[in-house]
Amino acid sequence: MSRAPRRGHVTLIPLIAATYFMVSGGPFGLEDLIAETGYARAVVILLVTPVVWSLPTAMAVGELAAAFPEEGGYYVWVRRALGGFWGVQEAWLSLAASFFDLAIYPTLFTRYLAHLWAPAAIPAVSVAIGVGLIAAATAVNLWGARATADASVLLGVALLAPFVALTLAAWIGPIHDPVRGSMPTRGTLTAGLAIAMWNYMGWDNASTIAGEVKDPGRTYPRTMLVTVALVALTYVVPVLAVAHSGLTPSAWTDGTWARAGEKLGGPHLARAIAVAGMVSSGGMLIALVMSYSRLPLVLAEDGYLPRWLGKTSERTGAPWVALIVCGVLYAACLGLGFKRLVQLDVVIYGGSLALEFVALAVLRVKEPEVARPFRVPGGLAGAIAVGVVPMGLLVASLAFGEKDEGALPLMGVVTGVVAVGCGIYGLRAWRGGARRS
Repeated sequence: MSRAPRRGHVTLIPLIAATYFMVSGGPFGLEDLIAETGYARAVVILLVTPVVWSLPTAMAVGELAAAFPEEGGYYVWVRRALGGFWGVQEAWLSLAASFFDLAIYPTLFTRYLAHLWAPAAIPAVSVAIGVGLIAAATAVNLWGARATADASVLLGVALLAPFVALTLAAWIGPIHDPVRGSMPTRGTLTAGLAIAMWNYMGWDNASTIAGEVKDPGRTYPRTMLVTVALVALTYVVPVLAVAHSGLTPSAWTDGTWARAGEKLGGPHLARAIAVAGMVSSGGMLIALVMSYSRLPLVLAEDGYLPRWLGKTSERTGAPWVALIVCGVLYAACLGLGFKRLVQLDVVIYGGSLALEFVALAVLRVKEPEVARPFRVPGGLAGAIAVGVVPMGLLVASLAFGEKDEGALPLMGVVTGVVAVGCGIYGLRAWRGGARRS
């Protein structure tokens, strides 16, 4: 059963901007990758990863979102293909990954704010600012998907303008400290894998608002392909520019983009990049809160979560109860370490992504009559093969992640998340079953 579209119509350019923030948010977050692998390897990773990780995912999302443009996105696809149990696991894994994912961006926000206001580096102040940022992102989303997507266009311009200036300054200005080779001093290609995958993941997040997108059959495939190219371009070009300027890879730490701006363009450019870092984190938080808040909404509508989570604003259509509850849970995850948050996010998200690739192939067989304005090429074999390499990368990332034990044991948390997902479905089934499977 299809859901009626909600209020508001998100068009192509705003959806591209929102998807860009859901996936990327600019070059911020690449610092550890450069320090771990060096410039040459980092560029190779940043060029290869979108081909073997992002493009297959984007094509799968383009086909499924165009063929089944319903609110809830990937939850709907997996439920139609594999049934209610797996649909619930898909939604829950994505939602659980968001708890760790969205705790990252307030942390990044305060790191760049600290370049302008030193007290932001104090842990207690940082957490308080993070809570305030989550509250602000939630408030913006109460205006609805259309307003949020439109805001992403303006934020995208504000984010990328300083990097255009940085790139020009790096190529036009003198080489200050020539790089003596681009080999890393403390890392390997494998060390940067999880970081690169995190910087290139989230393509399916735009699908959860499909009921609010205008002409989704044409809009989603175009959005996916354009945004893949845009993300890769805005990663590789600034990295090459700073490499040309002579900044050594070993100098890269949190906040290096701002320091590179000061070196190449003076204090005004440094401040502009620091502000861009804050815009990046805020824009990603706003776009992702929009995406993930639709999951409790559709689960509540289908009877798997309490019905009060499905309440929406009569004026904007925004799921205001789900937004507030998610905001509280995101705030509770603040303070965890960056690398562990990334590892948890990648692995849990990878489980939901695997189900989406399975759904792509199963729906080709189960519902061949459904119109597909865009198709993954190669017939059924292509639909099956498109997920092989991304899942191989996920397994490699998991194998690496287990070598780095942090405050949270990786597989222990993943096991707990899976158990909760099974419990959500089992509890509803025990009460008499969901309204539809």
